[in-house]
Amino acid sequence: MNNPPELTTARLRLRALTEADTEAVMAVFAVPEMSRFLKADLADPAQAREMIERRLAYDGPAGLGHWAIERDGEVVGIVHLRPSTALPGGVTELGYAVAVKHAGQGLAGEAARAVLDHGLGTLGLPAVWALVHEDNAASLAVTGRLGFLDVGSGVHYGDTHRVLVAFPSQHGRPHHIELWVPDLARAERAWGWLLGRLGWREFQRWPAGVSWRLGGTYLVVEASPATTGASHERTRPGLNHLALHVGTRVEVDELAEGGPGWQPLFAERFPYAGGDAHYAAYLENEDGFEVELVAVEGPPRGS
Repeated sequence: MNNPPELTTARLRLRALTEADTEAVMAVFAVPEMSRFLKADLADPAQAREMIERRLAYDGPAGLGHWAIERDGEVVGIVHLRPSTALPGGVTELGYAVAVKHAGQGLAGEAARAVLDHGLGTLGLPAVWALVHEDNAASLAVTGRLGFLDVGSGVHYGDTHRVLVAFPSQHGRPHHIELWVPDLARAERAWGWLLGRLGWREFQRWPAGVSWRLGGTYLVVEASPATTGASHERTRPGLNHLALHVGTRVEVDELAEGGPGWQPLFAERFPYAGGDAHYAAYLENEDGFEVELVAVEGPPRGS
């Protein structure tokens, strides 16, 4: 069922495409120019209806789908974010179209930006892809302004398209996390084992501390001379726990048993101590620091 969330911008409302939008969307594509870079002739009502029916029949991951683009109550175009039918691996693809009479006003870019930010930010997608006909200069300019990278070309949807990809920005994401610990050797033993299992690698080392890095983020443990206490209590104000992604449920299962310096927490409720839709393991180390290890993949219990 096509049911993506409603998104708004300064000028636009993006809402789930519905059957009631059929005539309005057909009007958007009634101008032959709208099909210039498409194999289908969507100025043909039969082909346009078939295209709309395919979009309405979308049945994919939650949060993705097809939106109608509204400006002042008028449907001026459509935009989608869905698993690609042309690129391999089930990657997520962005596409958009705005009526010719509204061209040159920046509406396509505004709508596409909202959906792209939804995908990369809200949904946490690792990347969003786009396929743009190699002769569609206007659309290539839009993707360029959105920060897409051109990674080549290929024959998709029956013609040669540029293959473009956008990645999440570092803006607003954690730079580093620093934990002050009472015993550096003990902390290094525990955190080094856990972070190593999760793909982090040692980053920096100095007499009072050590850090590990994954991507653009690093985690520090330090026995600082400025420490005012000798223990950590996760139920006091301050850090309660760190939650980290784990690639699969199998890996969560393996980590749930603990390891050097770590003991299971809430083991009697594993793996759903955080709720039926949350597959995770909880561990606590000898210094009282808690980690939550959350599976990236897999449906909720009972589905």
